[in-house]
Amino acid sequence: MSEVIEDKEESLFEAPPVAEQERMLEAILFAVAEPITLREIEARLPHGCDAGEAMVHLRKRYDGRGVQVAKIGDAYAMRTAADLGYLMQKETVEVRKLSRAAIETLAIIAYHQPATRAEIEEIRGVSVSRGTLDQLLELDWIRFGRRKMTPGRPVTFVVTQAFLAHFGLESPRDLPGLKELRSAGLLESRPAFGGLPLMAGDEDEIEDVEGQSELFED
Repeated sequence: MSEVIEDKEESLFEAPPVAEQERMLEAILFAVAEPITLREIEARLPHGCDAGEAMVHLRKRYDGRGVQVAKIGDAYAMRTAADLGYLMQKETVEVRKLSRAAIETLAIIAYHQPATRAEIEEIRGVSVSRGTLDQLLELDWIRFGRRKMTPGRPVTFVVTQAFLAHFGLESPRDLPGLKELRSAGLLESRPAFGGLPLMAGDEDEIEDVEGQSELFED
């Protein structure tokens, strides 16, 4: 009799089949507004579920579909397939303007993170105003990183998941290189400042962030 009771108790805690776990992941990803990590997903699933394994199967199932499960940093989200993005332009394009200083500062942080304010100023050759960094922090495109183990322990800046999501990147390592940008006609042939690419038409004081998305995309 005790063996029967033990079998019933084990069945109560038995994880659902992988196919059912996939359905659960799909429901969670569809419902959340922001990218969600595997740890956060697993906390919502029944006991014994393996969110990592289910995610592998779910991503394969969405390969080639109009909607895909994208990895953004260490989190996941459902996104329109990259080749179908043009269908959403009218609905999703949001025009914001950044100063040239803000664009250059953002590029330096993206390519050199973690970067201190002093390092940003050294690369740009001019001082960085507090307003420029505040604007990027407010947009949630950069955040404070760890303090550097140097005299004064200055704070560093790194790009955020919101930045990666906006430009369709899995990690900063996916940023295009100088050669790629030049071959795409997005850069002038003049030398880059501080090892970073300069944009063609940099004479204008104001640049469109919408145009910048093209700069970072391949």
